[in-house]
Amino acid sequence: MIVVSVVLLGLVWTFSRYNALVRSKKRVEEAWSGIDVQLRRRASLLPNLMEIVKGYASHEREVFQEVARARGALQQASGAGQASEANTMLSQALVRVFAVVENYPQLRASENFMSLRSDLGDVEDKVSFARQFYNRTVLDYNTRLETYPDAILAKTFEFAPAEFFEADEHARAEISMSFARDHVPPQQPATPPVA
Repeated sequence: MIVVSVVLLGLVWTFSRYNALVRSKKRVEEAWSGIDVQLRRRASLLPNLMEIVKGYASHEREVFQEVARARGALQQASGAGQASEANTMLSQALVRVFAVVENYPQLRASENFMSLRSDLGDVEDKVSFARQFYNRTVLDYNTRLETYPDAILAKTFEFAPAEFFEADEHARAEISMSFARDHVPPQQPATPPVA
């Protein structure tokens, strides 16, 4: 009878620990979906931004192609590692777009541009918060996979560690650009697009 009780207790304990690992893994997946939603939202804003900028600076094809490549990489990314790299590429491409925008005061003052810039800033904030939540969840999950007694079950049932969503902080810092009105315009004044 004691042996049966010990075996039953062991099974209950094993199922309990296994279910806790599954819940942790599901929390990581849920946290990732929060980042994924914001990255997709960010990517969906870019075509509108590019159209507005093209109206003023259509000769900047290389910049637009860089944004298109980065956006495509972000949309095709599978997993946190690839999404992180694509997000960094996109951030760097946006830095170049905003550098081009600096040369066009009329574009900077455009209501459509200001609205899109505000929306992009909002998405950047949401990506940052979602990344923090996701990485904290991944840390908890990965820690469970490496600590006793969960490590034994994790190895037995082949639970794989989750990837962190890293951000290139240097590239993210460069996105913060000033659109102050006291900017000195370029030598040749920009002409607005023909309606």
